[in-house]
Amino acid sequence: MTSVLRHHRYGRALGAGVLSVALLSGGTAGAFAATSTPSPKVTTTKKPMPTRTATMKPKPMPTRSATKRAMPKTAAATTAAGSITVAASHKTVKHGEAVAFAGRVKGVKAGTVLVLQHRMNGKWTTLRSTTAVNRNGTFTIRRAFTAKGNETVRVVTKDGKVMSSPVSVKVS
Repeated sequence: MTSVLRHHRYGRALGAGVLSVALLSGGTAGAFAATSTPSPKVTTTKKPMPTRTATMKPKPMPTRSATKRAMPKTAAATTAAGSITVAASHKTVKHGEAVAFAGRVKGVKAGTVLVLQHRMNGKWTTLRSTTAVNRNGTFTIRRAFTAKGNETVRVVTKDGKVMSSPVSVKVS
């Protein structure tokens, strides 16, 4: 145990304390000299911690041609909260004829209320056509348009956090 106390800095301090207690109990003045000897300082060299940027591998950036793709027949938009895909049952209808907008959601809970919006004078306006998401993640909204012309519509969650890409229907 003596060799351990000699070579370890805490052991030296403990040994000096034991020695000073023994000398104090013996009543000699040399105890103060034993406690006043400084223990040698042990310096350790710390390795610098690697920074996060040094350990991260750079991500390859996609090329312009890799991100370009053809638009699918159905319109879909993805957000952080989820996505909605929608397609119209008919691309052209007569005024007063109903169109079914059917689609699928991802990342949206079953039972969530969906509303139909149309583009009017540059703004999205909510229509009174609503539905709820089925347990399998599908939905269908029916709407009859009375005004002639092109109708641009989209499906949006009632809270407005998730929306589909626009779909156009020609009303004649």
